[in-house]
Amino acid sequence: MIGFIKNSICFFLIVSCQMAVSQHILPSQRRAEVQDAILENRLANLLPQLMDQTNIDMWILITREYNEDPVVKTMLPATWLNARRRTILVFYRNKKNNSIEKLAVARYNFGKSILSAWDKDQQPDQWKRLIEIIEERNPTTIGLNFSEDFNIADGLAKTDYELLMKYLPKKHHKKVVSAEKLAVAWIETRTEQEMVIYDQLVIITRNIISEAFSEAVITPGITTTTDVEWWMRDKVIELGLKTWFHPTVDVQRSNESMGNHLYAFSNRPENMVILPGDLLHCDFGITYLNLNTDCQQLAYVLKPEETEPPKYLVDALAKGNQLQDILTNQFKTGATGNEILLNALKEAKAQGLQPSIYTHPMGYYGHSAGPTIGMWDAQGGVPGDGDYPLYPNTVYAIELNTTVNIPQWKRDIRIMLEEAGFYGEDGFRYVNGRQTKLLTIPRIPLHVTD
Repeated sequence: MIGFIKNSICFFLIVSCQMAVSQHILPSQRRAEVQDAILENRLANLLPQLMDQTNIDMWILITREYNEDPVVKTMLPATWLNARRRTILVFYRNKKNNSIEKLAVARYNFGKSILSAWDKDQQPDQWKRLIEIIEERNPTTIGLNFSEDFNIADGLAKTDYELLMKYLPKKHHKKVVSAEKLAVAWIETRTEQEMVIYDQLVIITRNIISEAFSEAVITPGITTTTDVEWWMRDKVIELGLKTWFHPTVDVQRSNESMGNHLYAFSNRPENMVILPGDLLHCDFGITYLNLNTDCQQLAYVLKPEETEPPKYLVDALAKGNQLQDILTNQFKTGATGNEILLNALKEAKAQGLQPSIYTHPMGYYGHSAGPTIGMWDAQGGVPGDGDYPLYPNTVYAIELNTTVNIPQWKRDIRIMLEEAGFYGEDGFRYVNGRQTKLLTIPRIPLHVTD
């Protein structure tokens, strides 16, 4: 098994180097090989560490086809799109022997390293076979995926829980605990190999945004925001990728018909014709190799006489970058999402900004598990998942906005930004930089002479 993992990682690194140079999106077979190699590495090397950290020596995940536990979905072999029948996974960590057993109480092997531990001919009852495995190992704790605060860690169905407790001998009932911390840690922790991939995801995401916010897609006076949104969806499909939410594109402008109203997330105008002088904003993310991006960027539509964005918009963007710095400077191991939020808001206001912060974990899911750092409608903190602490080797969508008054437009605007950021042992860094300059449409102004 160790040899397989080493060979898989070597293959992965070769593929990754090719990707970094060419920005080539892998075909399906190559994606499957990379995904499975990463999964095998995580199961063999990361999972034992996480089980030790969370003091769970047996983790039982029970799921059924088309009703998959969100954690199980991250463990599916690349050629499996769903679980099969009722699948029960058992991970047993023997810390004394420094070993981990990976078993499937199912009719099939669950990928390459989670092997079937149920012979239906010998034991017709799947639940009784599970109890035999538990009795043979006699764990100290039995972790199950139920959680009040984290939906992704709450994947155990009521029916399966009740059946398990019905079969489980009473002497083991007191060992049953929530596996919330373990499930969240599994979901949020990124490996070195995954971070190589994340760099590529961000490049692809930004390239799509850059093309969408260009003269190749937008003809001022004709193209609408809805046109651009659907162009982005079609581009994702054309590249053989997926998006985990429908893109949004919106406009801020000085036109009196817009009034001095700052649109909330739920009532942005749709299908607006894009005009010269508009400040465009998009919210866009992709899914690739099991990971997700979530990115918001800004572009300015040049007027005929302009060759660059107005200084007041350039300065406004700088205030957005200032707020990003204030927020990420608060990232410290052990600080909770709420502590980071409130400290950042306090500092931002002290520096004269009008901030709103709604940063979230990102990885296997776009809105993933880990410390929630504000919500757009909860700037006083988020009970539960906002009280969860920050751990190293985690990725976040640094999502926020600051309100800026533009006297030239006689109104306020929002500088809304979102970039992928990584928090590691050496502190915070952006996965692949951030937007510090406005995109322009057209990208290179044309100079016509007589």
